[in-house]
Amino acid sequence: MPAPLALIATLVLALSLPACAARAAVPVYGYRVVHSYPHDTAAYTEGLFYRDGFLYESTGNVGASAIRKVDLATGRVLQQRELPPPDYGEGIVAWRNQLVELTWRSQKGYTYDLDSFRRTGSFRYAGEGWALTADDRHIYMSDGTPTIRVLDPQTLSRVSAIFVTADGAPVQNLNELEWVKGQLYANVWLTSRIARIDPASGHVVGWIDLTGLGPRPEETADPANDVLNGIAWDARGQRLFVTGKRWPKVYEITLTGPKAPH
Repeated sequence: MPAPLALIATLVLALSLPACAARAAVPVYGYRVVHSYPHDTAAYTEGLFYRDGFLYESTGNVGASAIRKVDLATGRVLQQRELPPPDYGEGIVAWRNQLVELTWRSQKGYTYDLDSFRRTGSFRYAGEGWALTADDRHIYMSDGTPTIRVLDPQTLSRVSAIFVTADGAPVQNLNELEWVKGQLYANVWLTSRIARIDPASGHVVGWIDLTGLGPRPEETADPANDVLNGIAWDARGQRLFVTGKRWPKVYEITLTGPKAPH
């Protein structure tokens, strides 16, 4: 290569290195189990949140879908409302005194009184429904694509969207969501990772690697589907809970790291 071209190539490479380093620098966090709690192994977990000392959980599969209030310490179901066929229950979130629930492919969701689980209404949306969470202004909805919909909590209509990328690439299969300290946490379906998403940019600013948590595949009824799914945050107690579909435990974890890059 002629010297001038080599110099130009060297300069281009040098200029590109910071960008490459930035893309490669998404930190990966580990975890430490603080405590584990019983979880119903019949619960095909689709949604999870923590409120006032209790877990609220939604379960999926047609004919087995329900919303439930659960005692964290014992795993005992304190209150439940079934979602009859043909609906397949998906994610849930609390907004004020309401509980909002999605369905997978029915293109509609339901609202309930949070205390009594009495149904108070329904709403429509296009496409699939996967998961919900909220901050103090909006509700956020995943649908299995890289796009997280931002909903008006009063009308439950879409007002904007967040396109999620990691290292410049779209992140598919965003599933169960939780709002944690100004970030969106999202299970990535069929993986052992949770994405930590900056809601302003949509960039993944961290990964939580939960490899090794939960039952081994051979210990589950359906290894292909009984996967990590379910995030709940206790804002007052600063506690993070995770579980999986038909897992025997809910885990309270604390993050470690981030891991040093290789």
